[in-house]
Amino acid sequence: MAGRLRTPTGRYGGKTAEERQAERRRRFLDAALQLFGDTPGYRGTTVAALSEAAGLSTRQFYEEFRTLEDVLAALHLQVNDWAEQAVLTAFAAAQGLPLADRVTAIFRAYAGNVTSDPRRIRITFVEIIGVSARLEEQRLARRARWVDLIRAEATSAAERGEAVTRDYRLPAAAFIGSVNGLLHDWSAGWVDATLDEVVEELVRQLLGILRPVGWGTGDD
Repeated sequence: MAGRLRTPTGRYGGKTAEERQAERRRRFLDAALQLFGDTPGYRGTTVAALSEAAGLSTRQFYEEFRTLEDVLAALHLQVNDWAEQAVLTAFAAAQGLPLADRVTAIFRAYAGNVTSDPRRIRITFVEIIGVSARLEEQRLARRARWVDLIRAEATSAAERGEAVTRDYRLPAAAFIGSVNGLLHDWSAGWVDATLDEVVEELVRQLLGILRPVGWGTGDD
């Protein structure tokens, strides 16, 4: 018997405990994207149904999450992280381009990412609404990150003489509201336009904020 005893390595099936936990979490989030983002939606999903869709047990669910709301919270952050990474990548690639080209690259990346999967749109703009005070706080916090990104770019553009110098807090917040509303309505089929047309409209709106009528003519 002595020769059969081994020091535990923490590995099973070639994976560490941390790797197995990360895989379980990913499977739950993948299943949640399908069920919350399509049918039956967050409010129509049970822990048992989510666990079955993930190919895992309810016991494993409760090892990773406390409630379905925790899953929705994690999924909402993940969807926003995907979009944010797409925007930051596009922004880095667009450095040195004229302002209009930079703005177009940023919004083409954002719109392309969030609309690449209709389930992402539903998680971001539909399922997260009205669930709890906690998730509303999270939703507004993530929205504030987008506002800060627009505000920072607008301020930098003004410092370079590409845009009017002003306080961009309110314009940035109002513009992000327009972005969310238009993309939601477009994805729901309420706006008869192509995605390129939607992006072009958003670019026009932002450029109108950055370069209002009269700016650059000595009248600003």
